[in-house]
Amino acid sequence: MKPEQYQPPLTWAGHAWRLALMLLVSAAVFSTRSGYLWNEVRWWFFADLALGVASYTAVWWRRRYPVAVTVFTNLAGIVSTTSLGPATLSLVSMATRRRWVEIIPLTLLCVVANVVASQFFSTPAEQNDPAIVVFAVVVAITAAMVSWGMYIGSRRELLASWRARALASEAEQQAKVQQARSLERARIAREMHDILAHRISAMSMSAGALAYRTDLTGEQVRETARTIQETSHLALTELREVLGVLREGPGDAAPEEPQNAPDLMALVDEAQRLGMRVDARCEIDVAALSPAIARTLYRCVQEALTNARRHSPSAPVTMHIRGGPDHGVDLLVENPLPLTAGSASPAPGYGLVGLAERVGLHGGRQSATVSDDKRFLLHVWLPWQS
Repeated sequence: MKPEQYQPPLTWAGHAWRLALMLLVSAAVFSTRSGYLWNEVRWWFFADLALGVASYTAVWWRRRYPVAVTVFTNLAGIVSTTSLGPATLSLVSMATRRRWVEIIPLTLLCVVANVVASQFFSTPAEQNDPAIVVFAVVVAITAAMVSWGMYIGSRRELLASWRARALASEAEQQAKVQQARSLERARIAREMHDILAHRISAMSMSAGALAYRTDLTGEQVRETARTIQETSHLALTELREVLGVLREGPGDAAPEEPQNAPDLMALVDEAQRLGMRVDARCEIDVAALSPAIARTLYRCVQEALTNARRHSPSAPVTMHIRGGPDHGVDLLVENPLPLTAGSASPAPGYGLVGLAERVGLHGGRQSATVSDDKRFLLHVWLPWQS
């Protein structure tokens, strides 16, 4: 992780206590020689203050130019005791970056600068200290400052990594929530289509008969109206059941109990009662299939009859279900396309798209083609699972 990524932004409070600490260091050292400089070497007194002001100004850019600021403040500290405050802060700030290519040479520069200052730019009272003692003190103080800076840097990096990990975890959690919502919306849309499209197309067909056939007797009109009422009631009942199960298990991928063999043939009987000509043959025991495959087969038959009723309401439909444990389950549905382009039925939806997705989830295949003699062919293959 780069230093710029884990260095926290400085607040006014942070600037204030750092400035106070620098002033304390500078004042403590400058007070030991200010009287001597004023009385004996006055130009040095003003030079010390001028370099101090320059160092205090430069230290504000210690994060943008860490090496340059550290070099300048430490060199200024050779002749300016007021620069020692900024030199200390710049050295610690540089050490928080934890880059040895910067720490090693700048630490040596700091040691050399302080030794040179103590030997050649000190007052007569300060020159009485043994050189070895001065060197040891300078090395100890410099090592302490660098160590403290590296500790601060490591702690900042650790906290930054924790924050980054928390943000990544939160983003991942939000992505999972969004994905779950998208899957739930798709599942609800698929279930709504499966339930409503079949029933509504049946009601549309019955209502169309009332609108276009003027030769119906009163009893036939009442029977057709009763069929529409019953179909709408069934649609609402099934809709409530699906919504109820969806509310109970939002993470479940199968919101309803699978349909069985009697339910499958009931679809054909219902279509025939509505006036469709359906020639259906089922050569397998649907009850022997696994619940998931039986449910998918049920939806395939339902969607096939719905499409045939919507697009070719008066055309004959041929449906053949065959297969076995070795071959799998084949559903073949065939019906002629309408001769005219116009139709009173609503525009087709996304039933076949959802059906292909449902079949693919179980490892099956689906193809919907139009033959040369203008016949719509729907072929669905599902693996045999008992």
